[in-house]
Amino acid sequence: MRRTAIKVLGEKQFEAEHPVCGDFKEKIFASALKRGLLVTQRNELYFQSGGKTEMEKYRAIPEGYMTVGEAAKRMGVTVRTLQHYDREGLLSPSALSEGGRRLYTDKDIVKLHQILSLKNLGFSLDDIKNRLISLDTPAEVAEALEDQASAVRNKIEELSESLRELEALREEVLQMQSVDFKKYADIIVNLRMKNEFYWLIKHFDDQMLDHIRGRFDKDSGQAFMDRFIKLQDRALQLRNAGSPADSEEGQKFAKDYWDMITEFTGGDMSMLSKLVEFGQTVNTNPKWKEKQEAANGYIEQVLDVYFSGLGTDPFGEEAP
Repeated sequence: MRRTAIKVLGEKQFEAEHPVCGDFKEKIFASALKRGLLVTQRNELYFQSGGKTEMEKYRAIPEGYMTVGEAAKRMGVTVRTLQHYDREGLLSPSALSEGGRRLYTDKDIVKLHQILSLKNLGFSLDDIKNRLISLDTPAEVAEALEDQASAVRNKIEELSESLRELEALREEVLQMQSVDFKKYADIIVNLRMKNEFYWLIKHFDDQMLDHIRGRFDKDSGQAFMDRFIKLQDRALQLRNAGSPADSEEGQKFAKDYWDMITEFTGGDMSMLSKLVEFGQTVNTNPKWKEKQEAANGYIEQVLDVYFSGLGTDPFGEEAP
């Protein structure tokens, strides 16, 4: 059989112009050699003229399909990424060409958009695999898009909260005018707890902060702050209602408030004096200060009556 050989391109040139996996390239060459369609001379590739060559099969892409390289370029990812998603079972090509090339469709592009969006939101590949649904009907496509939109909204909320925390921490750092990573850490924890009084931390001295860290963990600290806020609001309600300091309601409040103070100090009277000192010296915003002064005015009245009934004055004792 006479061969009319047509030079196509050198092997190195082929590799440069067609960046496919080595094992795949070898399959193309091996198949062609086995069928007598290819001869090699001086590291150059030749195809027999006449008939459909392996190179033509390799290049032939059916209408409506795109190669892995085209799909990757269209979505701004690498070919290796698509190959990885294929191995992980996330996104397999819709078809293979006669020459064995991975072929993708517009539907695959939509699914790839799902994967990339979820990945950018921080989901692991396993999580993404469990969240993917079929895209065979308009309802299913709409459901997939709504799931993505919901995940994006949640991420926006998380990022907005993180931004708020960063800006708040920055403001606290500037106001402290000194580097104190222990206080920074305490501020961050309280920001995460959504404790609106996180800014008070910068006014505590080391002894007070060590006491707080030793007595409260995250949960008990949050519970204590919730209790404190409720009692402050209750003091304002009683004051505005004109409830006398020596009334039954006023004295019940006094006991509840003093129990809270005792829980905080743990019997350490030096902490009580520091609380008093702290309340007198802390520089706060006007709105919060006005509210505190109004609540504290009533609290002092009911505590005076309460301690008089007990025959004691804890605020007059010397700290040990």
